[in-house]
Amino acid sequence: MKTKRRRKTPAKRKEKFRASWKGMLRFGLVSFQVEAFNARRPEAGAVAFHQLHKTCHNRIRYEKHCPVHGKVDNDEIVSGYEYSRGRYVEIEPEELDDLRTEHEKALTIDNFIAPDEIDPIYYDGRMYYLAPASPEAREPYAVFLEALENEGRYGVGQVVFSGKDQVVLVRAYQGALHMAMLNYAAEIRATKEAVGELPTVRSSDKQVRLAEQLIRSWGDKDFDFADYTDPYLERVKELIEAKIEGRELVAPEEEDEPEIVNFMDALKKSMQHSPHGRKRTRGSPAGHGRRKRHAS
Repeated sequence: MKTKRRRKTPAKRKEKFRASWKGMLRFGLVSFQVEAFNARRPEAGAVAFHQLHKTCHNRIRYEKHCPVHGKVDNDEIVSGYEYSRGRYVEIEPEELDDLRTEHEKALTIDNFIAPDEIDPIYYDGRMYYLAPASPEAREPYAVFLEALENEGRYGVGQVVFSGKDQVVLVRAYQGALHMAMLNYAAEIRATKEAVGELPTVRSSDKQVRLAEQLIRSWGDKDFDFADYTDPYLERVKELIEAKIEGRELVAPEEEDEPEIVNFMDALKKSMQHSPHGRKRTRGSPAGHGRRKRHAS
């Protein structure tokens, strides 16, 4: 008889992590308190630059001004809706919050779907981990997580987040509940608005068959997303370090790519430079700036 592995609920977080949202997670008559933490580490993805005055190198500051009273502090600023030109009605955040019931403020899941039922086009890029927000929530959290994983389904629902109704997807991911923010269908442009009409292409066309072969030859059975890195970010960091140390940084050399005559020629030469083909060599243009493969 197979012994079922006991699931561990998420470990206690370090204090430096601050919740972006806290509330009840509801489905059916079940509810428990959760809090959302940004799944992304912003500090790992970019180098922040500040604007400086070219003459004295002091940092440029932005101040909020009233045309009548000059500079104003944040505690003097209120929100207002312009109902006619130059005339406003003030709205307090508490007044907006009072318009919602406690049930509406919760993360309410009203459907469970197969993973492929929502296309990635609807993901808006904001990702959060949900964690139990109280000792009492740990058991229902763990039960819901286990059930979601066993069923292989994703929950879809709505939550009030940053003052706006959001549609979200909740799934089991590596021992935690993961919440992805989604765009509403009405917010997505139709493909033809961007692409327009395309020429008719048949599956039997030689170019299509060669492109299919190219896709198969470039497929990696041992794909690991962690192999993707940001080489430009590393070069920016090297440039900053060189500037601080007062030395010159040599710009990376451009690699010569094969001469391309036409689209068919590009397909054929791409086959020759497949990462799994015989003519593929370390540092060839085919993989430049895309992936960093570990040496075997």
